[in-house]
Amino acid sequence: MARTAQLPLSALRVLTVLLLLHPLWPVAAGHNYADALRKSILFFEGQRSGRLPPDQRLRWRRDSALHDGATDGVDLTGGYYDAGDNIKFGFPMAFTTTMLSWSIIDFGRAMGPELGNAVKAVRWATDYLLKATARHGVVFVQVGDPYSDHNCWERPEDMDTLRTVYHIDGAHPGSDVAGETAAALAAASIVFRSRDPAYSRLLLNRAVRVFEFADKHRGAYSNSLRRAVCPFYCDVNGYQDELLWGAAWLHKASRRRQYREYIVKNEVVLRAGDTINEFGWDNKHAGINVLVSKEVLMGRAEYFDSFKRNADGFICSILPGISHPQVQYSPGGLIFKAGGSNMQHVTSLSFLILAYSNYLSHAHKAVPCGDTTATPALLKRLAKRQVDYILGDNPLGMSYMVGYGERYPRRVHHRASSLPSVAAHPAHIGCKAGSRYFLSSNPNPNILVGAVVGGPNNNTDAFPDSRPFFQESEPTTYINAPLVGLLGFFAAHP
Repeated sequence: MARTAQLPLSALRVLTVLLLLHPLWPVAAGHNYADALRKSILFFEGQRSGRLPPDQRLRWRRDSALHDGATDGVDLTGGYYDAGDNIKFGFPMAFTTTMLSWSIIDFGRAMGPELGNAVKAVRWATDYLLKATARHGVVFVQVGDPYSDHNCWERPEDMDTLRTVYHIDGAHPGSDVAGETAAALAAASIVFRSRDPAYSRLLLNRAVRVFEFADKHRGAYSNSLRRAVCPFYCDVNGYQDELLWGAAWLHKASRRRQYREYIVKNEVVLRAGDTINEFGWDNKHAGINVLVSKEVLMGRAEYFDSFKRNADGFICSILPGISHPQVQYSPGGLIFKAGGSNMQHVTSLSFLILAYSNYLSHAHKAVPCGDTTATPALLKRLAKRQVDYILGDNPLGMSYMVGYGERYPRRVHHRASSLPSVAAHPAHIGCKAGSRYFLSSNPNPNILVGAVVGGPNNNTDAFPDSRPFFQESEPTTYINAPLVGLLGFFAAHP
């Protein structure tokens, strides 16, 4: 019987990589990464809670939630709303802060005039996290009853939903959210080390204290605060990775031996080698391995060799053409992982790919992956391909960043953006009165510039530009935070 000629597996892998890095549909002649960077940072001003500063650039937003924390005798004003609702969820806000800080640490020099705005975005978060950790033995981890909030479609300026305050303490632990908060404060202390030394020391000292609390009182915050945080930001992955993550950032920020010893001692106990290609607000494994591996590649930390092996494994698992059940690519070349808000995976994983490519490049190294060698140049092209997809090089010819390009999402799942601004409609819009705006097919009246939405939520590259499809049309702070670093790099190295 005649057989069809088949390419060897190595050739198929190379062909797959080439097709994903060089799409078959028309692409933009060249993206304006500097413009996209500016807009990606501007988005955070649209997410601000509290009293807005005089230099607020998104002028359709106004002051909101000015009494947060008052019921518990603490000032919890400020911070960021996580997405399209009006809740301040501490877990994703802390991760957002860590990733904004890492973006600046690794790529800040490439950000040009936008570096100052990126630093302001970090400080808006850290000022809040300092308030949330001001009491010894307590971390305030959320403001707002999610069920009350999600029952309404209401501007943050009009909020009359329950602003319940939730906290963890020794009797009700939350090592996950506390560990991430420690990581955020430690990472931010590096950002401010030369810019504001006193503030940097405050952040680092608070990070040390919060980490001690997280490590001493071990447990998942989902068990302590289940109804308040689940299913919204339920810790499915466990708290162990956040303890390693927090220790890794404290080691980087302080250079204290105790954190190096903690990482080495707890690597196996806290499962550093688990799910090496997962990274996001709930799972820090790939991020830990990439962050710690930098020291190995710089020739300074042989005792962290196993983390580099894990990081290499992450790189090999995510290369196009190398089958892995947890990482797939859409026909248009987008990284795809099961679950909602796929762009959070795209930006976070692409950030790690780019960061690791830089570490490899400085060390003159590459990663062997069977028949394929992952060179720094190949990894940079892979990360750039994901960024270009977001900005419009995809089968729909559509940018997934609001306000960038000629065609972008117009019906974003976002209360403040979709309801008339206070300037346009000064009268109060009640809880259910906003529903007609939610259900409307009209474009949002307020352009949430720079917001990147969840994007295609299956492997067909399809996108419904519709508010009710929140998994596809809702932006989040933790989609944008790693993208800031990516865009900073490509703005300087297009």
